[in-house]
Amino acid sequence: MDPDRRDHLPGSAKAVYAISVAAELAGVGIQTLRLYEQHGLLTPARSDGGTRRYSGDDLARLERITRLSGQGVNLAGIARILELEDANTALTAERDRLRKRHERT
Repeated sequence: MDPDRRDHLPGSAKAVYAISVAAELAGVGIQTLRLYEQHGLLTPARSDGGTRRYSGDDLARLERITRLSGQGVNLAGIARILELEDANTALTAERDRLRKRHERT
């Protein structure tokens, strides 16, 4: 992608995609996104009017969900996998932070 164009794209955490756009980008139905939200797999931001807004990070998570679902993992299993992956990411970040602090002393 042209570097000048990247400057105009929203950050991965910025919730800008409507549910219809997120569904189209993910290749799933709108009702599927709502189902994933009901099961706590996705938590889109809400506009002041209550409209769901998805971020690039949400779309990446949705891609992981659809990949797991395609492999035959049920929604409860997907929820547990995502929970463990999130915990692992947090622990890795904490470990890296502590290593940096230790290296400075």
